[in-house]
Amino acid sequence: FDGELAWDTTKPEGTPRKLLDVSKIRALGWKPVIPLRDGIVRTYDWFRTNCV
Repeated sequence: FDGELAWDTTKPEGTPRKLLDVSKIRALGWKPVIPLRDGIVRTYDWFRTNCV
């Protein structure tokens, strides 16, 4: 490689921020059945049981 690398200082982490938009699926009537906090706890517990 003979070019020059330049860091984009407008994106300190190197990639744009990614945001989730659930408005389209909610417009179809979808609702989550597990609250976010419970889902995180369940995922953490599953990971500890199955992956560690």
